Amino acid sequence: MQAVKPLNDFSQLDKYLSSSAVKQTIPPLTKLIYAADEPKIIVFSQGIVKIERSKEDLLVGMCSAPMILGLPGLFSPSRERHQFTALTSCQMYQLEIRKCKEVLDKHKLWPYAFNWLSWQYRMQELRDVQLIGKGSYSQIRATLQSMAQWDETLLGRIGVMSYIQQRTRISRSVIAEVLAALREGKYIEMEKGKLLSINRLPLEY
Repeated sequence: MQAVKPLNDFSQLDKYLSSSAVKQTIPPLTKLIYAADEPKIIVFSQGIVKIERSKEDLLVGMCSAPMILGLPGLFSPSRERHQFTALTSCQMYQLEIRKCKEVLDKHKLWPYAFNWLSWQYRMQELRDVQLIGKGSYSQIRATLQSMAQWDETLLGRIGVMSYIQQRTRISRSVIAEVLAALREGKYIEMEKGKLLSINRLPLEY
């Protein structure tokens, strides 16, 4: 069962972190690079963002605000470079690791930060369970089920085949074959490459 995003923890963290940063609005398709040698906390209060690992050009996921990224860097800075792409107009701010620690210490916010990190860990764990060691159809099925949780704005912007291919690295021909079979069996509904709804997905293909 998917864990619920801890919005109360976000509100507490955002209340104090935002007061120490400059907020900015970025238009759709803006790209931001998160460099390992300049670790920062990145907070999105509005919008939808795509996250990719730059080196492998690997899709990490789609994130709908509110979202706090980079908190693990408080303890162990990442060596990976990530690219963030705004899929909609986004409101965000950035905070250096040192300043973030000061704010967390001053306002005793560590429990909220830990709760947020725990939720992110559970989301990553869920992704691993869905993809690692699974066959092609199981990965496609799990990805479709995760897309079914998206809101209409995100569904209307992301092509099903492209998203599955980026997330799983399964060949486009295999994905196309599976999607065609699912549509023919009335298990899913699509229009112009976008997912409209999932009726029921068979366990096996």
